[in-house]
Amino acid sequence: MPNKKCNLLIDDKPFSFDVEGAFFWGEEEVLYSESKSPISKANWKDIGYAVVKAFTGEEFEELRKSVTQNILNAIRTNNIDFDEVTFSLSRYHEVVTTDEMHNKVINITRNLELEDFDFDINLLVERFGNILGCKLTSWVEELQKSHIQIRISRPESLDINPPHRDGYLSYWEDIINVWIPVEGSNEKSSLPVLPKSHLLPENEILRTESKGAKINGNIYYVPCILETKNGIMEMVRPNPKQGEALIFSPFLIHGAAVNENNNLTRVSLELRFPRV
Repeated sequence: MPNKKCNLLIDDKPFSFDVEGAFFWGEEEVLYSESKSPISKANWKDIGYAVVKAFTGEEFEELRKSVTQNILNAIRTNNIDFDEVTFSLSRYHEVVTTDEMHNKVINITRNLELEDFDFDINLLVERFGNILGCKLTSWVEELQKSHIQIRISRPESLDINPPHRDGYLSYWEDIINVWIPVEGSNEKSSLPVLPKSHLLPENEILRTESKGAKINGNIYYVPCILETKNGIMEMVRPNPKQGEALIFSPFLIHGAAVNENNNLTRVSLELRFPRV
């Protein structure tokens, strides 16, 4: 498959990386359906995302401890030598020092469920449902399980998803995406989004199929979006603070969360709650 260059602007700063894949323009159709979307009652439905208050300070610390424990368990499972007493999430890259080691860790942390956390995730289901004015659930019927993912992005790395829409995968069509910063998230590392892109028709998007993109040797489940008919994608980092969450439509283009910090690992939590 041919190599392409994905060129982006993230908060007006140029960023690019190589992608191997077969790219195509889609049909003349809009996949986002306001009537089915959990954001249909939100006053920000046209922009496609919002930053909202998610936790009390005590709740956030409880969640943070649980995220840390999951990462520690994944490191131990892979027999990586480290000092648990001095370990910190922000210095993860000093313990997990190679791509091979990192891939083994995230193979565990990318596929977690409710029972893996000493925190009641269903509190968030109710909280975000109240914000959106609709009933949500943590259970994903097509997968027959809940699904929680810890994202770990080492400094100055390609530990990223390409720009994509989760809604291209059938089990994520009618969900709300929730992105929660846990450690090392700031204006240089938080998740970028493309405002209003959930409203773009498919014939204005150049993308691969699912599992059709390879970046830095890794194949991705999500299709990679290379560009739109508007040209280079001008993405922004909403940059939620500790205790906040970024919530958005699964058809909003997001990703390429490059960590531009030179000595700080970013850790975040991704949740996907279907509409009931």
